[in-house]
Amino acid sequence: MNPQQSIRDLVSEVLRQLERLSYSESTRATYRGFYNRLIDFADSVGEKIYSESLGKRFLQRKYMFDLDSFTLSSHRSFRSKARFIRVLGDYQLHASILRRRTTRVPYERTPQFAEALKEYYKECVQRNYSQQGMRGRIYRTELFIDYLDDRGITSLSSLAGHHLSDYTRTVAGYHKKSISAVLTTLRSFLTFLYLRSYHEKDLSGDVPKLKLPHYPKIPSTFRPEDVKRLLEAVDRGNPNGKRDYAILLMVARLGMRVHDIKEIRLSNLNWAAGNIEIVQHKTKQRASYPILGDIGWAIIDYLKNGRPGTESPHLFVRHNAPFEAFGTHANLHNIIVRYTRLAGITLKTGASHGMHSLRHTLAGVLLEQGTPLPVISEILGHMSSMSTGVYLKIDLEGLLKCALDPDEVFRHD
Repeated sequence: MNPQQSIRDLVSEVLRQLERLSYSESTRATYRGFYNRLIDFADSVGEKIYSESLGKRFLQRKYMFDLDSFTLSSHRSFRSKARFIRVLGDYQLHASILRRRTTRVPYERTPQFAEALKEYYKECVQRNYSQQGMRGRIYRTELFIDYLDDRGITSLSSLAGHHLSDYTRTVAGYHKKSISAVLTTLRSFLTFLYLRSYHEKDLSGDVPKLKLPHYPKIPSTFRPEDVKRLLEAVDRGNPNGKRDYAILLMVARLGMRVHDIKEIRLSNLNWAAGNIEIVQHKTKQRASYPILGDIGWAIIDYLKNGRPGTESPHLFVRHNAPFEAFGTHANLHNIIVRYTRLAGITLKTGASHGMHSLRHTLAGVLLEQGTPLPVISEILGHMSSMSTGVYLKIDLEGLLKCALDPDEVFRHD
């Protein structure tokens, strides 16, 4: 970090860093051209040191672009310019080029509820909720907080039952599952307020209850022959294909979850024992997956001939510079969509066939082979065989054996 570094020296270091991170020559040329225009502007206004203010003035005068008002909805022509300016600022402050994402405007907590909401967030973290579960729970709590603020409530201690009744009426038109999630979160938050002395009474009992029968939908699956066609459609002669083939094999043959595959590190590969040892993201349980022959050779092929030069400890990385691990929210859905289309596989209208469908397909094949549910549960990484039980719905052969013959019933009446 050197805030007094000249803008020319700062630009030179950033360009060298881009080259070290394997950004393409064309991309670096675009950065270089933009920064040369910025340097010319700095010279024209008599400034030698880069600052955030200088960058904003340059964008405003040169491109009529206000960086402070930039959002994802801004015209795409401004996105690269915002990125170029922020890269300079990041490097000046952190001596590193960060991967930044412009997201929705952060939730601005009302002052009277800021502390409670912050403490509730900590409570959720301590309860070890998943990232997805945390996002949904906090978002629903923020909606309730917004409602209280709109009603002019200035203290959580003044909450009463009629406030809860009025709020639940605002979600009456939602889907039953959404209503259930809202009410569950509300009860949790109200219990928290009582236990942390924000309210003298536990109001969670005043939240209406919703009876919601559990009818799991039938899992979407591929036909086994389509899985074979899908894998055969992968071009294993290029780096992307080598990586994608190994990923698809791990889901289709081992039933691994996408998040766990993204998090595999080179150190998790135990070649001597012939397995992959990880801690599952969803269950937080240790798991060991066998490195089957085709999977092992696919990984070796990728490591030797497909994986770009990178310092990342992860097995699978992005193939666009900087070569880092996949993002937290990357579901790799584009991979299976690409090869489903290349294979010419026709899907039922409205059916969802993502990476998870390969797990469903594996479960169905195992059921047809007579594999016991507890064994399938262990393979798929389920905490309970009840989670695996839903796959009984796709075992059509097994269900046919359970069908009753009406004539047989009447004969024994």
